[in-house]
Amino acid sequence: MRKHTRAALLCVAAALTLTACAAGKGGGASSDAAAAPGKDDKLTLTVWSNYSDREYEEVTKALKTFNKKFPNIEIKHEGSQDDDKITAGIRSGNTPDVAMSFTTDNIGQFCSSGAFQPLKSYIERDKVDLNQISPAVREYTEYKGNRCAMPMLTDVYAMYYNTGMMAEAGVAAPPKTLDELFEAAKKLTTKAPNGDILVAGYLPTMGFYANRPTIMAPSFGAEWEKDGKSALASSPGFAEMMTFQKKLVDFYGFDALERFRAGLGQEYSADHAFHQGKIAIMMDGEYRTAFLKAQAPQIKFGTAPFPTWKPADYGTAFTTGTIMGIPKGAKNPGAAWELIKHLSFDTDTIVDLSNAIKNVPSTKAAMESPKLQVDEQFKTFIDLARSDKLKGNPVTPIGDAHIKAVTDFAVSYTSGKVPDLAAGLKEVDKNIDDQIAKSGK
Repeated sequence: MRKHTRAALLCVAAALTLTACAAGKGGGASSDAAAAPGKDDKLTLTVWSNYSDREYEEVTKALKTFNKKFPNIEIKHEGSQDDDKITAGIRSGNTPDVAMSFTTDNIGQFCSSGAFQPLKSYIERDKVDLNQISPAVREYTEYKGNRCAMPMLTDVYAMYYNTGMMAEAGVAAPPKTLDELFEAAKKLTTKAPNGDILVAGYLPTMGFYANRPTIMAPSFGAEWEKDGKSALASSPGFAEMMTFQKKLVDFYGFDALERFRAGLGQEYSADHAFHQGKIAIMMDGEYRTAFLKAQAPQIKFGTAPFPTWKPADYGTAFTTGTIMGIPKGAKNPGAAWELIKHLSFDTDTIVDLSNAIKNVPSTKAAMESPKLQVDEQFKTFIDLARSDKLKGNPVTPIGDAHIKAVTDFAVSYTSGKVPDLAAGLKEVDKNIDDQIAKSGK
């Protein structure tokens, strides 16, 4: 899926606000469920997604399974369409029937602005069993009770570790606590005589690869909000997260860490640092198992839940994923819902796509299917997805602005530019609350 580490588009809120009350073509944003297409209705459904290359081809195959139910409907799948293009399409009235987004950070904007049409009437009419989807996934596909999207597969995050490096360094087992992670990182790190980092046991820089605040927060028990207000300063987990990161940054040296990081490969290239044996432990999603086997078969690796601050929280994990909605102005909303329902709940379609692109199935039935291909490394993510400790993406009406604020603060604090952690977190809280207040949502 590879979507949540991409920056969400901060312009979405403003762009969608401009169009929330504009007249659209076709279905508009009515709360009434549009009728399903008849057996003889000939129509074309346009689907926009941000998939490309091999994943685009596999998703296209999944879309075509819809024709078993509706052979009279042609599906036109247009890939490489990000949230910026979706927003531009809504503004211009040139919208797809189904929009797939990689950016769950924007669900609050999509739902609150009317950019994605509410699905409640469809769900109630068709008696859809939302309990097939885990609570964490249900949370990141709606905003303040308005369900405007459904999931198509999910991502779950856990620890990857290089088994050869672990054995050579004398690290007997994957770390389960933050103290164990720190000690393992020190043992697994190698430096040149001049102090330059050659191999990082664990690279702590916030914002690099999957080191995002949302992904890391569950491991620290960090809570984003309380009573509708940002709660970073009052949640002990955020202070612990920053403290742990600074401890590691101080071990490496900020300047040395920055020089090392600057020479590492891109996240989705074959030059990825873990692929090249330049980092020994990292946080990443289940999709990395497929990347490693395709791009770096020489790397022997294991997976396990990421270490946690509190031992009782071990087995906690973050989840996010692709979301699907019916944009404002869609020409065929009734047929669009049928396609979304098919992709969300048809077990064989979900399992086949999961096997093809190595994402976690989004329903309990699909996760239990004997057709699901689960090897030792992938099993970690399936087990975490089944757990009641799974945590979803925090949903706000300001896209990823709250995430950017925390990321920027983490870099400033760990580099030593901000000396007072408590005061700094309070300032970030105020920044986030001010932005939400300005959004009016």
